[in-house]
Amino acid sequence: MLETSFSVLHLKKRFPLAISRGVDTGADNLFLRVSDGRHTGFGEMAPGKSEGAATAADGEAALRAWLGDGLDKDHAIADIWQRAHADGLASCVLAALDMALWDLRAKQAGMPLYRMLGLARRAVVTSLTIGINPPEVARERAGLLLARGARALKIKLGAPDGIEADKAMFAAVRAAVAGHDVALRVDANGGWSLNNAKHMLGWLAGQGAEYVEQPLAQGQEEALPELFRGRPLPIFVDESLRYAADVPALAGRVDGVNLKLMKCGGITEALRIVAVARACGLRTMIGCMGESAIAISAGASIGALFDYIDLDSHLNLDPDPAEGAILADGIVLPTDRPGHGGALPDA
Repeated sequence: MLETSFSVLHLKKRFPLAISRGVDTGADNLFLRVSDGRHTGFGEMAPGKSEGAATAADGEAALRAWLGDGLDKDHAIADIWQRAHADGLASCVLAALDMALWDLRAKQAGMPLYRMLGLARRAVVTSLTIGINPPEVARERAGLLLARGARALKIKLGAPDGIEADKAMFAAVRAAVAGHDVALRVDANGGWSLNNAKHMLGWLAGQGAEYVEQPLAQGQEEALPELFRGRPLPIFVDESLRYAADVPALAGRVDGVNLKLMKCGGITEALRIVAVARACGLRTMIGCMGESAIAISAGASIGALFDYIDLDSHLNLDPDPAEGAILADGIVLPTDRPGHGGALPDA
């Protein structure tokens, strides 16, 4: 049987991240190790109420209960995912197990995970995120991210103070990056009404924004066709998508979908989401929540599949307790060692 062990570490954000729904200063994340006695696979769970486990303790208890006597060494990852999903294991908990199993399998094969999956060690530029802030703070954060080599910034809008505050913040960031070759992207996290979304898409198109993510709140998908018609910018959804089965209903309503390992339950379902999205003519994006370099490394291992990437949460940790994926010329790349490349150094 495979051996499993758990640890909980607090991940403190260097800068609090404010979005339309609130402010995140950090959280306790659950880390999982799965071992065959020779190799160890690493997984990570970032807690979230909408992902089914509000705390690391909830996630550990649920996974211990589901594992019972353990997993057979000859496990099939797809079968385990399907069984755990059918049993109601929370998606963020399943993500930790799934990525640990893929990490272990690639280490057993002596291959980087991206290579074992038949992918290139290639990715597009990652967005680096600026949360909702007063204009002067947003301007300062933009400068700091430029100094880290940012080539794309994702600006969180949908401010509680309304769209005029959104415009002031976006304008401040735009001014801060003037003269630099930096893409500006927007994520409203469902913070706009339909009318405000229509207005902001038009305004942002005139300001050089590249796309808008989740302009309407989850649950308002029926309003997407009206927003989609005549849109001046591409529209992506995030909160409106969880599993591959959700994708077909979004075709013809949006330009693309943003998956996250914590939302979908790991790499196994992420591969299915990409396949279905491509079949439906949609563009693809991979994002993150409050993860360390372990989960980011798992995401980076499939980075070659995506049109857009937003894998930057580990860059805003003080400190990141894990090691793994690297930021090079604005691109987050997996390491070239066996597995997904993420690990806890003291393990």
